[in-house]
Amino acid sequence: MILSLDMKTAFVSVVLGHLFTVVLISAYRYGHKKDKLINTFYVSKWLEVIGWGLVIFRGSVPEYIYLSVVNSILFAGSAVETIALSMVQHAYNRKVKRRYLAFTLFSIIGFNILVFLDNAESTRIAFASFCTGMFLVYPVYRMMTSSYTSKLKRLMGYLYGIVVIGLFSRSAMSLFTGESMGFFTPNVYQALSFLSLYLIMILENTGFILLYKEQADERLIQMATSDDLTGTLNRRTFIEQAESYLTQLSRSRSSVSFILFDIDHYKNINDTYGHIAGDRVLASMSALIKEKLKDVGLFGRFGGDEFAILLPGMDEKQSGEAAEQLRQAVERMQVSSIPVNFTISMGIVTLDRRFEPDVSKLYKWCDQALYEAKRQGRNRVVRIRFTNEKQGVIEYV
Repeated sequence: MILSLDMKTAFVSVVLGHLFTVVLISAYRYGHKKDKLINTFYVSKWLEVIGWGLVIFRGSVPEYIYLSVVNSILFAGSAVETIALSMVQHAYNRKVKRRYLAFTLFSIIGFNILVFLDNAESTRIAFASFCTGMFLVYPVYRMMTSSYTSKLKRLMGYLYGIVVIGLFSRSAMSLFTGESMGFFTPNVYQALSFLSLYLIMILENTGFILLYKEQADERLIQMATSDDLTGTLNRRTFIEQAESYLTQLSRSRSSVSFILFDIDHYKNINDTYGHIAGDRVLASMSALIKEKLKDVGLFGRFGGDEFAILLPGMDEKQSGEAAEQLRQAVERMQVSSIPVNFTISMGIVTLDRRFEPDVSKLYKWCDQALYEAKRQGRNRVVRIRFTNEKQGVIEYV
């Protein structure tokens, strides 16, 4: 095993790796609309190109200036890159931003204090390794523990977790073993450090691009399946998923309930307060109902102000109580720019094991119940109960 490396040549390969990533991102950014996530990662790559590039010129300037400038740039690059990793997980907010800013300042100021007051190599390496590892802790924790994470994110979390352990181990070994952990000291640690640095570069660049592609795919799926205004399932997706649910429920012979509802006098809201206010009503009401449903069943917009809810496994009593709770919640809610409350009318049907489930039939029957709710004066829940598939009795719930 070759323990002595030409480290300037080694760092040139690392710089070129990051530089190629910058070039490819630049080509992608040309002609595309501004993307904050890509721009953040782009900035981090430039910082790493500059930081590792300056390492090549070690010895050309006083040591303390070289150490201060290079490591300050690399700390900033690590911070920006881990911010990008948090952004790709939708885990970046003002609180996280403040913490990253504070820790970046701590890292840069703390390292420079060590350089100008102590300048012991072991202390510098321990501090730098520890801080770099700490930058990664938050996004790695999110990737490894989030219940909604993908297999790709979880795998990257584990790989980055190994990187964090390696950085913390390097920090501890630098302090307590007496061995030199510097990149320019020929020993086994020099070779391992460079190999780790090169593998980290591949993980950073390739992994982030894959995570970004995964996020883009998720956005496309959401755009194809969701209603733009309300964030609920669109009609086509609701029907497809409902049919899949119904097939499973028919096999288990479980009950299923279907609710169809719309907003009472919705046209008057649009005519009186404007279509923007009407859209706000639809969006606010949908957000409220999604919160109340808590991911139980399906919720979709069928068109205009008409919505549908599928409640798998709910019998007449349970679905009736759920529908009434939703109706009351909507009746109590208030929407900005709308000085009056609004209400909804709901039609509901529950099927048991005697009926073959069919979305079109459920819609037809609930539409009859919804019409009856309107006829009775609106702002109510009306259930349609069938003794067989051809004859039914509508009764007020």
